[in-house]
Amino acid sequence: MNPTQHDTEQTSPAVDASPRLGVLKTYKLYIGGKFPRTESGRYYKLASPTGEVLANMCQASRKDFREAVVAARAAQGKWASATAYLRGQILYRVAEMLEGRAGQFATELIQMGAEPDAARAEVACAIDRMVYYAGWCDKYQQVFSSVNPVASSHFNFSVPEPTGVVSVIAPESQGLAGLVSVTAPIIAGGNACVVLASNAQALSAITLAEVLHTSDLPGGVVNLLTGDRAELLEHFASHMDVNAAVYCGDDPDQIEKLRTAATDNRKRTITRTRKNWLADDAQSPYDILDTVEIKTTWHPIGV
Repeated sequence: MNPTQHDTEQTSPAVDASPRLGVLKTYKLYIGGKFPRTESGRYYKLASPTGEVLANMCQASRKDFREAVVAARAAQGKWASATAYLRGQILYRVAEMLEGRAGQFATELIQMGAEPDAARAEVACAIDRMVYYAGWCDKYQQVFSSVNPVASSHFNFSVPEPTGVVSVIAPESQGLAGLVSVTAPIIAGGNACVVLASNAQALSAITLAEVLHTSDLPGGVVNLLTGDRAELLEHFASHMDVNAAVYCGDDPDQIEKLRTAATDNRKRTITRTRKNWLADDAQSPYDILDTVEIKTTWHPIGV
């Protein structure tokens, strides 16, 4: 052995076995197909039920919400003009990518307090629900359209069209399945949306944003924010360029506040008080109907 090499090996410093300070991931917002930090610079610590801090979550501000509405409005027209078949294919692609990351989503739900079996069931529900609404993309038009009898010599057709930009206060419980259940029918109907994710279960929501970002869904169709529901609720309801607001929860004061603020531009308000987002009645083509408008066209006969 080379003497120099031997001396070096004998004098190598010992590895420091003291515990190190972990570097928590800071999850950003998802606006317009990008992942910006909140303009306010605020964040909150997302903790498990045992008190373990899991991540830093951006605490969105009113300005973040306004920028998300601008992004949604810019994307909505092109998304609405896409064929129903294409929208269905894109939603199905999102389901495929959810399936590919099912293990990660289950792990995150477990970290946030779900039992392993319940976590796997919630992930499976989210995937199946996206497939369900992918299938309805090119079918709800036939169900909700009509040819109307009129007294004059005209054809009279009523057809569903997207309402535009929808703001969404997502369910606080079942943060993945609830989020998918409320968002999928909105975009299936050709709308764009701005969604406030569950505050206590936000981890899987931002992972879902990563799935949407790498799928074929155009940027801006879905915009995901994290933050304080009480702070942002009025802005979600009062913004003049939002056409409909969906609230998930049963707090009577928040529901009244939402409905009062929405009267400024007479936007439609939808309240969902479901407790179990994994149940069969948490999916329906009528949830698509909630955020579309039925418009009627007249055409003279013989012209």
